[in-house]
Amino acid sequence: MVLTRTTNHTYSHPFPTVTLAFFLRYYSPQLNPFSSHVLSTDTLSSHVDSQTGRLYTTRLHVKKSRMPNAVIKLLPGSVTGGAGEKSAYILETSVVDINEGWMKSESRNLTFASLLKVVEQHNYSVSPPDGKKSSDSATTGSLPSATSSAFPANTYVTTTFSYSSSLGSRGQDKAVLPPSAIEDEVRPERFGGWISSWGANRIQRTIESMASTKTDDSQNKAREGMRMVLERLRNNGVVAVLRELRRREGNVFEQAGAA
Repeated sequence: MVLTRTTNHTYSHPFPTVTLAFFLRYYSPQLNPFSSHVLSTDTLSSHVDSQTGRLYTTRLHVKKSRMPNAVIKLLPGSVTGGAGEKSAYILETSVVDINEGWMKSESRNLTFASLLKVVEQHNYSVSPPDGKKSSDSATTGSLPSATSSAFPANTYVTTTFSYSSSLGSRGQDKAVLPPSAIEDEVRPERFGGWISSWGANRIQRTIESMASTKTDDSQNKAREGMRMVLERLRNNGVVAVLRELRRREGNVFEQAGAA
């Protein structure tokens, strides 16, 4: 069973600006204060398909993550690693079609994926998700260029979260449990007995539900962060924002070198 949640949102910015903000949203806490939990972002690959003109990008984000208190109380420390912040690895893939005016992205956690796998999908488009023509549409069919003036004033995004846990399933626990915990599974009075007493399905559904309840809060912060990046781009211009970020980045490197 996979638990899913889907939301729709409209950004009052043209498509090229929204896609740029997407790639910049983790660039710096100065640009997006809601990204302070992101420790690093690395681009693993990026290329433009010569046939379609689509941009394909794969990035790896390292974020500070904290297990929900309810999960820490529910599961043994051998599974969760205990309380406190941890580093979580997130793999993000995206494809942008600037001519047709759409972008799709998918992010999935690589850390503790057997305990809880979270997949976040975004579908950005110049058209509303219900398929109806929007009142702000400035063009139809293939968009002629990547200039903001050629695009509608709004960009629509549909976000879907999928949660699935395989904790306690046959053949899955060894992917998430340390050796000591795997050995304990054969002892009914320890981890294996704990799984049996609760029931794997019950544990999985509980973990998925706990994660799902945090979606609204995380989505609100993500959208607020995007809004701040978009407003900076609108008010100061793309070139000015990028120059300022590079200047600050250069100062950080210079200070580090002097130290």
